[in-house]
Amino acid sequence: MIPVISVVGRSNSGKTTYLEKLIAELKRRGYRLAVIKHHHTDNVELDHPGKDTWRHAQAGADIVCLASPNKFAMMRKSDQELSLDRVISYIDNVDIIFTEGYKQEAKSKIEVYRQAAGHLPLGNKPELLAVVSDTVLYQDVSHFALDDPSAMADFLEKNVLKMK
Repeated sequence: MIPVISVVGRSNSGKTTYLEKLIAELKRRGYRLAVIKHHHTDNVELDHPGKDTWRHAQAGADIVCLASPNKFAMMRKSDQELSLDRVISYIDNVDIIFTEGYKQEAKSKIEVYRQAAGHLPLGNKPELLAVVSDTVLYQDVSHFALDDPSAMADFLEKNVLKMK
């Protein structure tokens, strides 16, 4: 089973920026990974207005795919939001899956927190694996600096990836 880690935090906490750094570090180490971004609105398009895939979706296609020599993307209409486990079931051939968001799901989590953002932390939950922050939030949870994805990659290799 592919390990799934949700990168969570309040708005503007730095989740995307940190995840970019962590992805780059894990790729440098040779890992294959997937990212699932949870979008809280229905305003998500595969392509920009006026482009072919957008026009196909606007015309009523239930599934729109875009294929090129090095990429494949699919947008599928649904009458309800798919569960995270259902989305995960479509992913294979990777060593780890990160989600950005999905803070309500019962998956292992890394919380990203910045004091300057002015929000409270999400709270120490049983599935909290680690915190990435400019301050120590919880004494019993592993803490990592915002600017050091290498340390988090080491932690994930030891505790989640178990060295591929």
